[in-house]
Amino acid sequence: MSGTLNKVMLIGHTGDDVKMHFFEGGGSIGRFPIATNETYTNKTTGERVNNTEWHNVVVRNKAAEICEKYLKKGDKVYIEGRLKTRKWQDDQGKDRYNTEIHCTDFTFLSPKGENESMSNATPQGPSQTQSTSTSPSPSADATTSQQSEVANDDLPF
Repeated sequence: MSGTLNKVMLIGHTGDDVKMHFFEGGGSIGRFPIATNETYTNKTTGERVNNTEWHNVVVRNKAAEICEKYLKKGDKVYIEGRLKTRKWQDDQGKDRYNTEIHCTDFTFLSPKGENESMSNATPQGPSQTQSTSTSPSPSADATTSQQSEVANDDLPF
C-alpha cells in the first residue's frame, strides 16, 4: 500500500455545547468536547473499571452551524474526521501541543427530544427523521379515517 490514512471514527457524548467562532469572510468554526468510555473487568481483582477519554472536535462552516443549532451537552453523536495536532509556545516559551479531530462527517444519535425534558432544548437535529401523522380530525367521517389507514398499510416499512 503506497498511500497513508488519517481517519478517526468516534461515538460518544458531548461534554459541552458547541462554541462558535465567526470570521469576517463568513466562515465559522465550532468546537466541542466528546467523551468516549471504555469498560472492562480487571482480571486480578475482578473489579469493573471505567475509563473516559476526552476528544476535542472541530467543525467548520455550515456543519458547525448545524452542530451549534442541534447538539447540546450530553447528546450522543457519531463523529468522523482526521487527527490534527497543533503546536504553539506558551507564555514561558515551552512548546505545547493540542490534538483535535477535524470533523468531516457526523450523525446525531440521541433520540429526538431525549434531552428536552432536562434542558427544554429544540429537537435534536436534522438527521432524525420526523414522522408526520395525518390523523383525521374528530369531525372527519369514517370513510376518510379508513382511507388513511389503508394508505398507511401500503407502506413497505
